[in-house]
Amino acid sequence: MENFIAILPLLLGWGLDLLLGDPQRLPHPIVGFGKMISFFEHKLNHGSHRVLKGAFTAILLISGVFVLTALVLGLLDPYKWVKIVVETILVYYCLAGTTLINEVRMVFLAVDRSIDDGRRQVGRIVGRDTANLSPQEIRTAALETLAENLSDGVIAPLFWYALLGVPGMLAYKMVNTLDSMIGYRNERYRAFGRFAARIDDVANYIPARITAALMVIASGKPRLFAFVRKYGRSHASPNSGYPEAALAGILDCRFGGSHDYFGETVYKPYIGSNGREVSTADMRVAVRINRIAEVLMVVLVTGITVLFR
Repeated sequence: MENFIAILPLLLGWGLDLLLGDPQRLPHPIVGFGKMISFFEHKLNHGSHRVLKGAFTAILLISGVFVLTALVLGLLDPYKWVKIVVETILVYYCLAGTTLINEVRMVFLAVDRSIDDGRRQVGRIVGRDTANLSPQEIRTAALETLAENLSDGVIAPLFWYALLGVPGMLAYKMVNTLDSMIGYRNERYRAFGRFAARIDDVANYIPARITAALMVIASGKPRLFAFVRKYGRSHASPNSGYPEAALAGILDCRFGGSHDYFGETVYKPYIGSNGREVSTADMRVAVRINRIAEVLMVVLVTGITVLFR
């Protein structure tokens, strides 16, 4: 019975994400994280010692989220079922698998209608400039984001849940939010966001490689491990290349190339060698692989929770 109770928040929170995706009308902690980051960025990202100021901001916010979550859950220890409900909601908030899958589906539907619709839709989920993307670039951008999000939005939060419970999961989401807001190498954020970007690299190092491995296992093509080893390092990020390489190998397509960010052209080495056109059928395969990898990770984390917590 105790083992069953231990895994309830994980399974229920994951189930809510499968059924509902991100809540549209409820307060979301990630919105609160964004407001905290913006507050410190506006207060501190000027003058001298920006690297130190950025490091202070990142350490304060990440450790603060972890400690506050642990304290609140500790206070709820005498109220077992209340604690389970709170943990379930927090797990649900930390997972972002279903919403991104739905967004990617809508990108493919939109670009089939018109290139302008496709550009607008993909602009919701990518950071690059989308005004001049071709239909092929729109589709590959969506698939690249789908692979990255499997790592950042599902596998990594579950990994940190396995290691540090719900407080670790929330702290990881703060790490991820910091990187997405201030982890850019442009003039404004290069110094202030440097520490946050490095923490994100460390926090995602193992999860990104687990993600790629699970994707290959889900595909039933173990020969793709060699493909992932070859192309996983062909990315500016030390982590994003691995899930992207896994998906490129599974689909036998090519990711990367030149992209525009904030008006600047950035060249990304190619991941894969087959520059064929990708299609809606490829998107369906990618979604299926995502879901199988997600299930495998939930099973793995459930086992760890039962054995060690």
